[in-house]
Amino acid sequence: MTARNCPIFPSRRFLRAALPAAACLTASTALAAPPSALIARGRYLATAGDCAACHTAPGARPFAGGYNVKTPFGTIPTPNITPDKTSGIGWMTEADFYHVMHDGIGYHGEYLYPAMPFPWYTHVSRADDDAIFAYLKTQAPVTTPARAPHLAFPFNPREGLVAWRAAFFSPGHFTPDPHQSAAVNRGAYLVQGLGHCGACHDANMLAGDSKFAGKLHGGGIDGWYAPSLIPGSSGLADWSVPQLVGFFRHGHAPGSGVVLGPMAQVVHESLSHLSTTDLTDIALYLKSLPAGHGAPPAPVTTAAANDTGANDTGASDAGANLYLSHCAFCHGQHGQGMPGLIPALAGNGAVTAGGPQNVISIVLRGHLAQAGYGPMPAVGAGLSDAQIAAIANYVRASWGNHAPATAGPGLVGPLREAANTMLADPNRSCAPIANPALNAALAPGSAAAQALASLTTDHILGPLDTTLADLKKAAPQATDAERVNAITAAYCPIVAAAHLSQSQAATRLGNIAMLSWGQLHQPGGRN
Repeated sequence: MTARNCPIFPSRRFLRAALPAAACLTASTALAAPPSALIARGRYLATAGDCAACHTAPGARPFAGGYNVKTPFGTIPTPNITPDKTSGIGWMTEADFYHVMHDGIGYHGEYLYPAMPFPWYTHVSRADDDAIFAYLKTQAPVTTPARAPHLAFPFNPREGLVAWRAAFFSPGHFTPDPHQSAAVNRGAYLVQGLGHCGACHDANMLAGDSKFAGKLHGGGIDGWYAPSLIPGSSGLADWSVPQLVGFFRHGHAPGSGVVLGPMAQVVHESLSHLSTTDLTDIALYLKSLPAGHGAPPAPVTTAAANDTGANDTGASDAGANLYLSHCAFCHGQHGQGMPGLIPALAGNGAVTAGGPQNVISIVLRGHLAQAGYGPMPAVGAGLSDAQIAAIANYVRASWGNHAPATAGPGLVGPLREAANTMLADPNRSCAPIANPALNAALAPGSAAAQALASLTTDHILGPLDTTLADLKKAAPQATDAERVNAITAAYCPIVAAAHLSQSQAATRLGNIAMLSWGQLHQPGGRN
């Protein structure tokens, strides 16, 4: 999945502005700021809102639009927000931009689809909107003509949005809680406004930010489950403030797992760039929320509900046996993982979330190395839907985990269709190498590329060691995760050229990823 495909409110990011807690809540501060300071603050705010995530198509210029947001009702292309005067926002004034952000109404008076999270942006101050606008006006103009959305009736006529707005949206402003500290109010402003966290973490995403949304109680999104952020609900808000800040900054928290799915993009593109003060304020706000029990388990299809077999001893035994055969080697017999190398499954918030989608999706998609943790092969490529459901139910109910057993083959099937990552299907999707130095070192014809091409079943570790050593020389500042992911991406076309089945190709590529990681972290390895 792409990190931006949200069921109805696709862009999703926690976030912040750039001024001290009270300053961002006033409309006069930005107007008095020097232009350079205003633009710098606007850059920070645009990063906080992760504007580029939805307004940048793959391989295109930032903010030029054209990214296809997938909703349950069809596809909505995002608009160009560069200062181009024919297809962008070059003709807009500050007042026009504020009208869009605050009221969800376009320049020509048209109602905007709630794929844009204006139900949250309406809480952003005029000063912060003006700063974002000033920053966007400094971008290079790019001509990207608007494209019409492809939505099924009755969602294609914009007039149909009148009923939705009447039920779920009213323009508003952020109101600080006089009973809370400035830091907590700052965190609330960020979460409820630019961060639009509820766009993914609300229980009812169709309800916008209204009272019907089940605010921050957790919900399914794009094959993943955004966990509850309410304390006492097995969500992230049960973590300590330092754990939350570390997770926002680095994508992992000791003993609590590593970031998955859409949230990985949020951390990489947005949260990791925010100030420690803002991240701390967000954490303090989440910790201040009234304790609850989260939302009910994620709904499953009738087929999924009928075929879980979750309460059958036989099904539980099958899950245990499958886990021991396919997962325990890395994650441990008791789900303890390996500190700093392999995430624990026991007590992992992604595992115990209200729905089983996270476990199912990671089994199907695999995961590249990141944040100090090793890669995970897409083991689900070689398992049936029923087997994956059995593993999910077992993991969610073992080692002190008490999540409901709601996974079944009927839920796994649709998630398998969407699992088009490199590790899940090398025949269909090979990822680029992000690090330029590693990309050059693994270019076709290079010694490293030739070493990878020479790998055979009985001749693997030697060439891998040579390749890892070459990559360390070529990019000494690269992390272990970057080197392993580069090898995985470079080996993907080799696997694809072998004309293997999806399961065989996924197994071979996953093995290379794991062996590369193992060579770096075994005693005497090339670290």
